[in-house]
Amino acid sequence: MLLNKLDDKLKDTKLTEVERPPKREMWAYGAGSFGIFAVWSFMGSFLTYYYTDVAGISATVVGTLMLIARLFDGITDIGMGSVVDRTKTKYGKARPWILWLSVPLGICTVLLFSVPDTSAGAQIFYAYVTYFLFVLIYTAVSISYKTLLGIMTQHQHSRSMANIYAAIFILSGNLLVVTLSQPLAAAIGWTSLAVIYGVVTVIFMYITFFAVKERAAVAAHQTEIKKVPLKDGLAALLKNKYWFIITAYCVTFYAAIGLTQGAAMYYAQYVIGNVNLFPVIGLASAVPMLLGVFFIGPFVKKYGKRNVAIVGAMVFIAGQLIKFIDPSSLIVFLTGHVLVGFGIMPSIALVFAMINDTIEYGELKSGLRTEGLVNSGASFGIKVGTGVGLALIGWLLGYGGYIGGAPDQSAAALQMILALNLHIPWL
Repeated sequence: MLLNKLDDKLKDTKLTEVERPPKREMWAYGAGSFGIFAVWSFMGSFLTYYYTDVAGISATVVGTLMLIARLFDGITDIGMGSVVDRTKTKYGKARPWILWLSVPLGICTVLLFSVPDTSAGAQIFYAYVTYFLFVLIYTAVSISYKTLLGIMTQHQHSRSMANIYAAIFILSGNLLVVTLSQPLAAAIGWTSLAVIYGVVTVIFMYITFFAVKERAAVAAHQTEIKKVPLKDGLAALLKNKYWFIITAYCVTFYAAIGLTQGAAMYYAQYVIGNVNLFPVIGLASAVPMLLGVFFIGPFVKKYGKRNVAIVGAMVFIAGQLIKFIDPSSLIVFLTGHVLVGFGIMPSIALVFAMINDTIEYGELKSGLRTEGLVNSGASFGIKVGTGVGLALIGWLLGYGGYIGGAPDQSAAALQMILALNLHIPWL
């Protein structure tokens, strides 16, 4: 098990005597997740639908935009990781980026959901510009935030607990987003709703900035934080086999997440027959995720992060298979979706801690500590996986002849909606 191997190696190098952050600081770290991942969930669950059914942009165009932007996003992840590793300010190397870019991230969130009512070409241009700007700023904030988990402590169980606290905020934010966004958007409009999420993001990211301390890099080296050249950092990353494993896992896991979140609105509207039931579908997965995260700590301590995440993946697959019993039945779909929620929860709660657990292994192999590149490289896998999932939604809907906003869809379009929600996510 990766955690045990790292523990043994760390004992040999006398790195286990490290400062543990107090519980209030770990909760403050987790608070940032409420803002940044609420925006991520909002975008992942509703932006495709907003583009196709509200703005009226072609589904095929949207699918291509999602993939191209996420590939660009993934590439910028690597660059941002190097920037974080080379940053040296009075605030540290990760915290200053949270301070500087949280407000721009809130503004970009509003711009995403403010497509003007103009010509198709102008709308597509606007969507590309604002989406690329959003992913660029989001990358800078999210990489800095994830890197902060690796810097606030080297104590791996403290990292696990901080990640679990963060997961509580992530899943609470996800619960609010999937249950409140659709009815609120119907009442106040998508742009006004985006303003609310933008403000929330800034507030909670600033809580993290002011309350969390950077300490691990100094504890590891007992010297000033070194600026690691990009070439040397990438060479060190390529020697880290455990980083490759967790990055591949991120690609597949987040592709499935992108599909299950982004395609559910279409399923509620055209298969179940009532788009207003989307919050019920969201609750079916969000509540199990939120409840489960409160009980995951003892299982992680006893069985390890990897094993708990693997069991979660098996539960996810079982939930998807249940939906095949009667795809048009809301009760059957919700039953399977509850299991999907339980299955997703362990990975959401543990993935960033597992990513940061590879930092010390990479340091032992290369002699360089590159928290930023480790997190940005794994984030590349997350962005590519999510991009593939969202791109498939647009492409397959376009292939099936989907017409955004139409009261009825063709048989081919309905088949594509079924495939996106049932067949593809568990493959």
